[in-house]
Amino acid sequence: MALVFEKADERNAKAEFRQSIAVFGPPGVGKTSLIRTLPDTETLVLDLEAGMKSVQGWNGVSMPIRAYTDFRDFAVLLGGPDPSAPNTSYFSTGYHAHISAQYKGTGILELLASKRIIFIDSITDLTRQIFAWAKQQPESFNVKGEVDTRGTFGLVGRETIQVLKHLQHTPDKTVIFVGVLEQVKDDAKQKVWQPQMEGSKGPRELPGIVDQVITMHHFAKGSEGVWFLDPDSPHRRLVCRAGNRFGLPAKDRSTRLAETEPPDLGRLLAKMNGKPVSEEATTIVETAEVPTGANPNTPAAITHAVTTPAWA
Repeated sequence: MALVFEKADERNAKAEFRQSIAVFGPPGVGKTSLIRTLPDTETLVLDLEAGMKSVQGWNGVSMPIRAYTDFRDFAVLLGGPDPSAPNTSYFSTGYHAHISAQYKGTGILELLASKRIIFIDSITDLTRQIFAWAKQQPESFNVKGEVDTRGTFGLVGRETIQVLKHLQHTPDKTVIFVGVLEQVKDDAKQKVWQPQMEGSKGPRELPGIVDQVITMHHFAKGSEGVWFLDPDSPHRRLVCRAGNRFGLPAKDRSTRLAETEPPDLGRLLAKMNGKPVSEEATTIVETAEVPTGANPNTPAAITHAVTTPAWA
């Protein structure tokens, strides 16, 4: 019998340990350094972009991944089999049994079981690996054997969504993806922020897959205590709410986060789960209102100069 019921306390207990978060930010903002805010004994980093140099001295375990097939095997080991997948699928019960037997005795299975948090750096490079794999598949060629880029991008989109959804169902794990954020012009020639990923299907559907979408960016605080975007500022903030005044991608399924939060993932996870957290050292003004006489080039000007992305 496959159908089961969950009581509220059982459901809430699972929600604390099974979360999925996507953190995007411009290059150089320090996304990988967020690893330092997580418990090193409970965190495993999947290093797809060879970017661990920026966190030298971090004492946790990392796993370099150079090919999508290796990442897919990891996703199957971590998430278990997909009961709806056909036997020919790499996400099926049969393939899960095969890959589990292959890694038995290597220590990999025990390592995965011992880690509560999986930090994937980065989802941008993951889609590049998927694209490189997809170019070699039959879907990338027409009946004449000629390259068919439409088939390639269609496969990239399907594979990206499937592996992300599989990781979303991973039991008792928090999965954190980080990726590059870029500013582009939409069809109406308006500047919008969007994740840098291969294909269009992944960025479009990602917010419906993960629990939280967060943007990490540079901020400065005005004289009235209002945070505003400032690419030249050394201060960083996590933008957590959809419809924020900065026009940055964000979504808070927990409904417990402020518009911006400090760049501390450990604190963020605790707050999302309703646990008490320490107050910030300085007062944060969580409003777009600007006091009379304030500098017109700070919050108010930025609030109206940036358009809200369509996928937020």
